[in-house]
Amino acid sequence: MMYPNINPVLIQVGPFAVRWYGLMYVVGFLLGYFVLLKLSQREQYDLTKQEVGDLLYFCIAGLVVGARLGYCLIYNFSYYIHEPLKMFAVWEGGMSFHGGLAGAAVAGWIFARRRHKSLLMIADLGAVAAPLGLFFGRIGNFINGELYGRVTSMPWGMVFPGAGNLPRHPSQLYEAFFEGLVLFSILLWLSRKQRPPGFLMASFLTGYGVFRFFLEFFRDPDPQMRFVMGPFTMGQVLCSIMVAAGILLFWLCRRRG
Repeated sequence: MMYPNINPVLIQVGPFAVRWYGLMYVVGFLLGYFVLLKLSQREQYDLTKQEVGDLLYFCIAGLVVGARLGYCLIYNFSYYIHEPLKMFAVWEGGMSFHGGLAGAAVAGWIFARRRHKSLLMIADLGAVAAPLGLFFGRIGNFINGELYGRVTSMPWGMVFPGAGNLPRHPSQLYEAFFEGLVLFSILLWLSRKQRPPGFLMASFLTGYGVFRFFLEFFRDPDPQMRFVMGPFTMGQVLCSIMVAAGILLFWLCRRRG
């Protein structure tokens, strides 16, 4: 299949440019807000409309900071330790999902303490909304022609710019589908069931971890790191920790529920 070669810049007026990747984040955050608002009303959580907006603001700030720090410290530490000011050059790319998850978790904890809310309630709300952001983020990666897959002979393989002349798995689309749409559908379905607090977050951690671990076998590893434990990537190592955390949270939910 032909890679569509979409211009990453949607609109440019002089030095000002609107990029598809940034727009995908905005769309993901907006949809996340409406999901949070709908769930908070349906579940009769103790959150006002203003508090839902504040929660989203906290999580966006934590996600962006955590994602950037996670990438710099986990995936390219040897470079940024010598060029620390480059950590602020976010326009050059480099964001880590696992770092973003950690940052959002810290932000959610701060919000819960300041507003005297249940942390597990906040976690469950965020778990349902997160896959929508993941979906649009991966679509942004696809448009940018980054985070492409490994070389393949499958008929849907694509030749990505800057990745040689061999067709590769469009792994961004695999991730958008499974980590985004499928995981969101599962969590939305579970949100309609009777469940103990924390169950949705446990489902998110486990589901994302399993999907991402499997899909990493189709994704080309980061060039500066490649493999870290035999045939496994750093992403798979971190996803294994996520799955373990999800299983532990399931156990705690069962004890409490």
